[in-house]
Amino acid sequence: MSCAPDSVPKKTESPPAKRRKTDEIPSSSHNSRAVGEMAQNGSVLRDSGDIDEGLYSRQLYVLGHDAMRRMASSDVLICGMRGLGVEIAKNIILSGVKSVTVYDTGVCELADLSSQFFLSEASLGKNRASACLSSLVELNTYVTVSAYDGPLTEEYLARFQVVVLTDTALEEQLRISAFTHAKNISLIVADTRGLFGQIFCDFGESFRVVDTNGEQPVSTMIASISKDKEAVVTCLEETRHGFEDGDYVAFTEVQGMTEINSSAPMKVKVLGPYTFSVGDTTSFGDYVRGGVATQVKMPKDLKFKPLKEALEVPEFLISDFSKMDRPPQLHLGFQALQMFQQKHGHLPGPWNKADAAELLTLAKERNGTTTTKLNELDEKLLSTLSYVSAGSLSPMQAVIGGIAAQELMKACSGKFMPIQQWFYFDALECLPHGGEVSEADAKAMINTRYGSQAMVFGAEVQKKLGSQKYFLVGAGAIGCEHLKNFAMMGLGAGDGNIYITDMDIIERSNLNRQFLFRPWNVGKLKSRTAAAAVKAMNPKVRIVAHENRVGPETESIYNDDFFEALDGVTNALDNVDARIYMDRRCVYYRKPLLESGTLGTKGNVQVVIPHLTESYSSSQDPPEKSIPICTLKNFPNAIEHTLQWARDEFEGVFKQNADNAMQYLKDPRFMEKTMKLPGNQPLEVLESVKQVLVDERPQSFADCIAWARLRFQDQYNNQIRQLLFNFPKDQVTSSGAPFWSGPKRCPHHLEFDPKDPLHMDYIVAAANLRAAMYGLQGSTNLEEITNVLASVKVPKFEPRSGIRIAVTEAEAQMEQAATDTDRLSTIQQDLPSPATLGSQVKLCPLDFEKDDDTNFHMDFIVAASNLRAANYDIPPADRHRSKLIAGKIIPAIATTTALVSGLVCLELYKLVQGHNKLELYKNGFVNLALPFFGFSEPIPAPKQKYYDHEFTLWDRFEVKGEMKLKEFLEYFKEKHGLEITMLSQGVCMLYSFFMASNKRKERLEQLMSEVVRNVSQKPIEPHVKALVFELCCNDDQGEDVEVPYVRYLLPPR
Repeated sequence: MSCAPDSVPKKTESPPAKRRKTDEIPSSSHNSRAVGEMAQNGSVLRDSGDIDEGLYSRQLYVLGHDAMRRMASSDVLICGMRGLGVEIAKNIILSGVKSVTVYDTGVCELADLSSQFFLSEASLGKNRASACLSSLVELNTYVTVSAYDGPLTEEYLARFQVVVLTDTALEEQLRISAFTHAKNISLIVADTRGLFGQIFCDFGESFRVVDTNGEQPVSTMIASISKDKEAVVTCLEETRHGFEDGDYVAFTEVQGMTEINSSAPMKVKVLGPYTFSVGDTTSFGDYVRGGVATQVKMPKDLKFKPLKEALEVPEFLISDFSKMDRPPQLHLGFQALQMFQQKHGHLPGPWNKADAAELLTLAKERNGTTTTKLNELDEKLLSTLSYVSAGSLSPMQAVIGGIAAQELMKACSGKFMPIQQWFYFDALECLPHGGEVSEADAKAMINTRYGSQAMVFGAEVQKKLGSQKYFLVGAGAIGCEHLKNFAMMGLGAGDGNIYITDMDIIERSNLNRQFLFRPWNVGKLKSRTAAAAVKAMNPKVRIVAHENRVGPETESIYNDDFFEALDGVTNALDNVDARIYMDRRCVYYRKPLLESGTLGTKGNVQVVIPHLTESYSSSQDPPEKSIPICTLKNFPNAIEHTLQWARDEFEGVFKQNADNAMQYLKDPRFMEKTMKLPGNQPLEVLESVKQVLVDERPQSFADCIAWARLRFQDQYNNQIRQLLFNFPKDQVTSSGAPFWSGPKRCPHHLEFDPKDPLHMDYIVAAANLRAAMYGLQGSTNLEEITNVLASVKVPKFEPRSGIRIAVTEAEAQMEQAATDTDRLSTIQQDLPSPATLGSQVKLCPLDFEKDDDTNFHMDFIVAASNLRAANYDIPPADRHRSKLIAGKIIPAIATTTALVSGLVCLELYKLVQGHNKLELYKNGFVNLALPFFGFSEPIPAPKQKYYDHEFTLWDRFEVKGEMKLKEFLEYFKEKHGLEITMLSQGVCMLYSFFMASNKRKERLEQLMSEVVRNVSQKPIEPHVKALVFELCCNDDQGEDVEVPYVRYLLPPR
């Protein structure tokens, strides 16, 4: 959840208007319907052959253009439209394949409503595929979606590149598998049975994976390459190379040993963190200097077994390393379920002991005939499989459906490593205390929409779910998935409630993964739209939508009364600050918190439980590595450096400078505040104000063009020439080494050429941004702009002696700290007074917006960065990659979001039931690209101690006010044996042992609330029931001790 823009970006047009298309998949005499919209043959490709980056931008950063194009030519068949089938269909339609056909011959039953979110009570008795078709069509106007309920003949199956089977009998699976394997059609079999899930993949005899992990290729700068049969490459300045054994690298910019630059990719053998070998270089020249080694992604060919063979000789992908013995057991158990269903025409009854005993007999029978016999069957596990197999849970469908849809995308695109070949997953920790439910309780709600869920947990758990009051923070991608799962689970659908807040509005780029939103919702509030969408899925769900940011400014809304009434909080946020804030609120109010996040194919889940676990804030990722100032200003060596430089240029020139000028005009104390800034900042600020208001203020668009031309000259010509004047190309260091070597790339200046498209891109973008900043009318008329450029007089530049250029980070910091007092005084005198300028100046600081292609923001960033890259011979970046880096975009894909939400909601089942054993909960990390699944027990809350009192972050002192400060100090001395040496509230120091005696004496006689008001100089808001104090204390031996914080209860006001 991020800050909502003030208005809807200009470019929010929807894909082409709806039109019916019935000739995409030829019809037969059976019921076959095709509904959808498409730009080109029902694919994500527009008529021009380009991918709609406005819609698919976040997914493109996960998959790339090539993989998306391969997906755009893929026709997919998904069989079975119960909960799992519709989850897979939803995810794959959002992803942008060419067409999806949904197949089902069954009719909608009440039990389907537990997890099939596109069916309703109005669908009962209708064909499942037909009933949910219109909802599926709305998900993506570029994908042809059709429904079919005829026979799955070989002729019909041959039309598809991928076939997915859910809710399909084993006999039918084997028949279809034999055909698809022979015809090189990819097959995925997926099923859920209560708290158990299964996936099988067969992508044929020869399947090529073009990129096994999706990570950006690693590169490293080189210090030396030996001339050997097994040449050793050493990295520059103790920089870790990041390669692994078996990687391949290509070399560029190597001097001396130039032959290696044109060699085929060479295989890496890691020798250490800073060295690796690459094979024979004895026939090459001697290495002199320089060079970059860059990882090359090599394709990998895989062979899959058909289903019949894989059943007998299975390969398993482990889903949970604490359950490594389960996949073979479940492999047998799922086959036994198929046998039971074939024999009786239905699955075992919920928590029916006779059916479970029969399933065990069938499992033993199958174990006796298989080629990979198990020595011992886990009878308890297989009995539980029988007990819950008739159940259908939305979170389980989300988990298995997210994984299966990603496998489907791998089959279409060749991107990422597929599952080989069996995957089993269970979440038995979700079962009620004792691990069992009575058969009567399991069947008590069989005639309700929650019947399939109650079959697993029983009616009592369903009642608890309905009474929950939960706060969902964020209605973006994860938030939409959570809401869907909450609605299907019946969370808050009794006498409970779901509260959701998000202040964002819906943008077009959201539609690819925030599946509750449609093109006609663009510009509307996310929270209200999402709430209305899930109410349509389950009219009984009680939901209240807010549009508030969570933070100190909304604590009058989300106050003590609000939090104390909650059962828990679920975060669906996209920034760390808001996560930390909500985590602290949950710790204070002692409420469980479900935390999660995604990054492309990676996802994580953390459960925070009062008095049991650490909190989200207890451990954090290390901060991002910042780029040194001197590297940005003078010595870039990677496109990331030039893009950050361009982004800084945008923020400084079009945002910060205008902000400073506006403050100068409006704030009478601006000069006073500015002069208090440290180092050289006062001079920099006042210089920028003078430039904006006086020296460089344009009167027309022609002035903006002239400004852009002179800026080009200064940035890409004059400054580079000055740099080379200070440090010529042949400069050597004090040790005799070339100055321009290693990470320092020797630049060259650019001469402006109006015929060069990149040069003109810069001029057009910079001039239009300048015009927008001053409220002037811009233009993209190249003829007009070129004519103005021809008349611009560019001053002659000669490099000067005595100009200092920082070479090291320390020098750059010193440069920032120094100040020119004479120059500062002159500017103060030269600046016209705000009253003199009056209303002459219209200024509009520009807030960077990466997703609006009409505002010139990204045009400027791309051009400015690539021109600087040209200065330093750095390979340029296209607009797509530039937007990712400069816009700090988080890659996202619907499959990971669905999976992560499913995992969160499995933890929610445990919280609702009050599970109080740490080992029952699971923190999770997944990477669908590899694929990898890692689950672990949450970290317990660390214990601390003062005297004999143990405490954790969940503990505190509860003190009932009102009392004077001296009474407060005495209370802790007498009751707890603690001498308070310092006392603070927020950022305010209320008391300390080193405080001036007159001030201390005065405060000791004041009430605690009075001290807070006086020191903070703010009133205590009416909604505040308690104050939080932090203590520094000594024990009776005079030693510092860690103690909990204090919750000081105020008397009623």
